[in-house]
Amino acid sequence: MHEKFLHNINKHNLCTKSDVILLGVSGGRDSVCMLHMFRKLNFRIAIAHCNFKLRGNEANQDELFVKDLAQKYNIPIHTIRFDTSDYAQSNGISIQMAARELRYNWFNRLQKEHKYNYTAIAHNKDDVIETFFINLTRGSGIKGFSGIKTKVNNIIRPLLFVSRNEITTFLNENNYNYRDDSSNSSVKYSRNLIRHEVIPLFEKINPGFRNTMLENIERLNQTEQIYNETVQKALGKIKVTKDNRLYINISDLKSLHPIETYMHELLSPFKFSATQINDIVCSLDSTSGKKFLSDTHRLIKDRTELVLEENISLAGLKYNIDFTDKTIETPLRIKTEKFEKTKQFALSTDKNIGLFDFDKLKFPLVLRRWNHGDSFIPLGMSGMKKLSDFFIDQKFSLIKKENIWILESDNKIVWIVGVRIDNRFKITEKTKEIFKLKLL
Repeated sequence: MHEKFLHNINKHNLCTKSDVILLGVSGGRDSVCMLHMFRKLNFRIAIAHCNFKLRGNEANQDELFVKDLAQKYNIPIHTIRFDTSDYAQSNGISIQMAARELRYNWFNRLQKEHKYNYTAIAHNKDDVIETFFINLTRGSGIKGFSGIKTKVNNIIRPLLFVSRNEITTFLNENNYNYRDDSSNSSVKYSRNLIRHEVIPLFEKINPGFRNTMLENIERLNQTEQIYNETVQKALGKIKVTKDNRLYINISDLKSLHPIETYMHELLSPFKFSATQINDIVCSLDSTSGKKFLSDTHRLIKDRTELVLEENISLAGLKYNIDFTDKTIETPLRIKTEKFEKTKQFALSTDKNIGLFDFDKLKFPLVLRRWNHGDSFIPLGMSGMKKLSDFFIDQKFSLIKKENIWILESDNKIVWIVGVRIDNRFKITEKTKEIFKLKLL
């Protein structure tokens, strides 16, 4: 068993003897087996144990058991207690999903704080099959059918080569104690229902069902690799990243078939649901301006492109600029300068430079997002014009309009930053001092 374990680690390049590995140890048979494997092979390890406070005293006994293991073998240990039920309720997710999020987020923090190279999770062969059926009920696509990955970034799963029965045999033969989680026998959890009722039914049809499923999953894993290469190659031709935004050419997107599949692969990583993705596909021929929001991102349908960006709103935020400030870093990088007007002075045609009559300004100036209803007098004109109309005349895209910043003095617009100054604050023959702002 130890030789097979080490062979599996080397085969998949999971880790080396020089790495320090954080082991997720619940006290159950799988994680205890993994602990003894790493320990016997003299790997450098530490233990992380989560008490999810879901099983009362039984959970506390699991915690004590793992602490005793760490003390017995002189292994560093980290423990934590989570209010899992409260977290699940406040985030509107299942208990199982809440426990998973809490666990992995904590593992990630420990890894960074203590500079562990990897976190090892004790999933086994049977978990692979059970996860397949769980994902089948959730409709997760080919990714959910291709099995649990042996290594993903800094998460490794070194027990995927062995079954639950083989693990139990190993522990019993070596007289290694472990804790049995009583909730594993309850079929109220979907994984347990699949483990105790669904899979045994398939085994009645095919006694070798588990091996057959593992072979199927391996083929699906290989199929997923081909699928991903094909999809990403196609998507790479129709999208471009610029200024932390993703731009997708609508015309090129519509040439992909089936478009729903490509859109799912493109947008599901950004937390868009299947229903939203279908709505986005249906909106491709509609007028521009439609917005779709996920928990983390928003997608805007512009004239010829879909624009994807992080869902960060700066509306309502205001930043003051005084004439004594030399450089502004937030929300834009702006350099300021005040100087006397001389005969040698010449106006600049650079739109990133704003030149204003200092005596006409009232400080502090305010930098803010534009609002509907804002008006100004564009340079060279005498009458007021709504910014919304000005933007239409300039044929600004929705994204460009949303990212416009306004500089104002005493509630009067001075400059549409990087676009046009207000005629009321321009340099004239009577100007004595000039206030210059340069957008960096």
